[in-house]
Amino acid sequence: MAVRLVRMIPVLVVLALLAAGVYLYISYRHSPLRAKEVLIKMFLVLTIALSAFFGIVTLYALFEANAGVFDLFFSFMLAALVGLGITLVCRWRFLKHHPAFKDKAFRAKIIPKEPAWLQLLKQIFGMIGKR
Repeated sequence: MAVRLVRMIPVLVVLALLAAGVYLYISYRHSPLRAKEVLIKMFLVLTIALSAFFGIVTLYALFEANAGVFDLFFSFMLAALVGLGITLVCRWRFLKHHPAFKDKAFRAKIIPKEPAWLQLLKQIFGMIGKR
């Protein structure tokens, strides 16, 4: 079991460095809450993709009866699945403490400003219509 943990260290180090870099950049450009939101979304997609890729490679190695490759990629798949579970727990906790992030803001509808002559005509017709 310890050998499998040692094999996962490079994958975990890369994921940790990626997370730290993204968090620092986005918290500098926007806010720490926005950085957490982006990080959670990014890691959901990343861990799902890694789990699927490592799962496919693991199944291929299983069908080819290649025990070494199966063992290696099975441990990588377990690391990706554990990362996915941790990401889902982090998302749940984030939404629990910040429920406003569940509802996305709608895009603002830009109302074009009318020209002055059109506003004047509306006022004139409005005064005529009141009589």
